Order: sequence, then C-alpha cells, then structure tokens
Amino acid sequence: MTLATTLLAAAEEAQHGNVAMETIIFGIVAVAIFAALGLVTFSYRDVANRHAGKAQAFAESRSTDLDHRAGHGH
Repeated sequence: MTLATTLLAAAEEAQHGNVAMETIIFGIVAVAIFAALGLVTFSYRDVANRHAGKAQAFAESRSTDLDHRAGHGH
C-alpha cells in the first residue's frame, strides 16, 4: 500500500465522537463569562448619581468664578 491509502485506512478505522457535543462546552463557558461580566457592568449602574450632593458641594467650594460653575470649564 501507499502512504495515502494507509492514512485513509487509519482515518476510517478511528472512532470520532460527536464533535458538536465535544465543543458545546466552549459555548457554555463563553455564555457564562459574558453573563458574569454583564452582572459586573450592571452593578455599576447609577453610580455617578449616587453621590451627586457631595459632587455638587465639592464643585461649589472649589469654584471662585460664578460663570464657570456649570459645565466642564471651557
């Protein structure tokens, strides 16, 4: 036999399982990681508004010019 026929015969004899079932775990892991990161992102919602009173008091105490109290200083 030639090398090609020997390789083909060996490939036919090998038992390959269901490849889709073997790789489904990668999708499950990806979805789990995505969900965990989504929960972390969701936990930071409305953080800026949580301390609005403190931020406003700090901004007013640091500002000396009445025209520049609002906005970002431009």
